[in-house]
Amino acid sequence: MSSEQIERRLQKLNTMRSNGMNVYPERFLKNYELYEASLLEDGTEDVRTAGRITSIRSFSKLSFITISDIQGSLQLLLNKQEAGEELFSQFHQLIDIGDFIGVEGKMYTTKSGEKTLRIETYEFLGKALKPLPEKWHGLTNIELRYRQRYLDMIMTKETKNRVLIRSKLIQSVRRFFEDYNFIEVETPILQHTSSGALAKPFTTYHNALDTELNLRIAPETYLKRLIVGGFTKIFEVAKCFRNEGTSPQHLQEFTMVEGYAAYWNYQDTMKFMREMLMDVLVKTFNTTTITLGEQTIDFSEQWEVVSFRDIIFRNTGIDINLFPDVKDLLQETERRNIKLDNAEIENMGRGNFIDHLYKKTCRPLIVKPTFLVQHPIDLSPLARANDENPLLTDRFQLVVNGAEIINAYSELVDPVEQRRRLENQALLKSSGDAEAMEMDEEYLAAMEHGMPPISGWGFGIDRLLMVLTDCATIKDCVYFPLTKKI
Repeated sequence: MSSEQIERRLQKLNTMRSNGMNVYPERFLKNYELYEASLLEDGTEDVRTAGRITSIRSFSKLSFITISDIQGSLQLLLNKQEAGEELFSQFHQLIDIGDFIGVEGKMYTTKSGEKTLRIETYEFLGKALKPLPEKWHGLTNIELRYRQRYLDMIMTKETKNRVLIRSKLIQSVRRFFEDYNFIEVETPILQHTSSGALAKPFTTYHNALDTELNLRIAPETYLKRLIVGGFTKIFEVAKCFRNEGTSPQHLQEFTMVEGYAAYWNYQDTMKFMREMLMDVLVKTFNTTTITLGEQTIDFSEQWEVVSFRDIIFRNTGIDINLFPDVKDLLQETERRNIKLDNAEIENMGRGNFIDHLYKKTCRPLIVKPTFLVQHPIDLSPLARANDENPLLTDRFQLVVNGAEIINAYSELVDPVEQRRRLENQALLKSSGDAEAMEMDEEYLAAMEHGMPPISGWGFGIDRLLMVLTDCATIKDCVYFPLTKKI
């Protein structure tokens, strides 16, 4: 972008103002959105619509113009004879690609088959002082596309489609829960502890209260307080924050949907989540079949259910049940030449170590929808222990194409057992396990007032969108991914 280009546009803006034009008018009355106008029958009159100019093809007595917005585009025909000499000349002298116009006219179809509006009159609706980029695609522009996402949405069809799918996905999730009489709620982002997941929090400081606080890593413990308070079916679309490394599947700021149902167990939730995902696929993509890489997956087929122990044994030959001590388990992975590539591996508790082993050796190999069950108890501090084997939890994760997209439990509602587990987590944290949970006395106090049986679940909107659109990186699945400050 040259300073000369900006200067020319500023000169045009000044000319418009000196001619008495309102360069930034307050409104334009439309009767059709762009995508609606593009579907109208030929001969439809008095069509009023508006958008940003994204292309101009000019000839001596006519011009073809394309105007666009996030949902669609429409070709316009500006004919000197039909619009008049003044509007025709004004357009070519003062208006640029990137500017906004409102138009009124009549629909027809060109010889090449493109729906087009014949402009009878137009109104100028806004001057762009900087031009749109001429070239945008390519690896060299990825960081710029993230920094200037608004331009990426204008210039990149895949980005435009994905953000629209994201909005539709969230809408369909909300409607599904509401159809089953779940109530949407909100819980605090600023919290005194970092409960609800095994993760490292962001910290901040509250000046008025003179206290350090964390940004929430999950809404779990506050949602459960609402169950104590009498709610029975709730969910939240929650912004969460985890101060950990980024990867193609991870963001430090992400959107989670978390919900709880009193009197359910995790098997009820397995059925419910399968039904939800099928409903979301149909409402968002009009199909239950998704292509992931070279493989087509029909989500309506049976989903495999496999235990944590079995999938690790299948892929590594290690039976984690034979290694109750984390040091012995570490030695066994080293004996088998399994490289885990984590500088903090020796400080991890057994649960986090097993989870890391699974993520490195097993999860990338799972493509079709798979329920992973029977997690070790030390990996799930807030989950209910299995009645038959107290070393395992009543929990599942749904994994698709190497990514965990749903995590769910039968929840632990015994306050004495919960205190014992959080005390163990606090010991791990003091020993160097940065992702272990903190003690949370306020949550324990709520539990001690009594909880019914509960099952809960959580899933990331960004991760789900990434998987269902077969996207290579999760950054492409949020509106404004975080980038380094220039």
